[in-house]
Amino acid sequence: MQRLRRLWWCWLWWWQRRRLHPIKVVVLDVDGVLTDGGLWHGPTGELIKRFDVRDGLGIRLLQHAGLEVAFLSGGRGGATEVRAQQLGIRHCLVGAKDKPLALAGLREQLNVEPEQIAFVGDDVNDLALQGSVGLLVATADAALPLRRRADAVLLRPGGHGAVRELAERLLRVHGQWQQLSREGWRDRND
Repeated sequence: MQRLRRLWWCWLWWWQRRRLHPIKVVVLDVDGVLTDGGLWHGPTGELIKRFDVRDGLGIRLLQHAGLEVAFLSGGRGGATEVRAQQLGIRHCLVGAKDKPLALAGLREQLNVEPEQIAFVGDDVNDLALQGSVGLLVATADAALPLRRRADAVLLRPGGHGAVRELAERLLRVHGQWQQLSREGWRDRND
């Protein structure tokens, strides 16, 4: 059954490849996409989150390829802003109560059309973005309603290389993955 499901998702990705080509902006939810959704609190109440370094490299590769990467999260806490700064993310929208409204502002600021935006989410609150983006992507462990309605579902769970997986798919479509896998990456890995 697992193998059949994997083949199904691979076929869906193949089918969606034409929608990957116009993507210029990748917008990422944070909790449950860049992290596994767990939250730790330090002894003084500070919020601590775990980010996957493979996702960080995936973001760097997308930026190197000329794609804009943005964070869009309803949560706050400081760890997201620190991670965004480490990765050179220019658009870190945290504390967003209305994700479609925040995304509309970003779209206007970047002067892009909905079909040029891919959004990666993990829960039902991300369904509200479906009509606002060209490609709605769910992590492998996303809530069932999102996985059912997403345009594509990643094979990796949030916080464990899901963003890196999407980065590789986008780089393949943009014709840059072969060179990277042949010559390697020479910049730092955050």
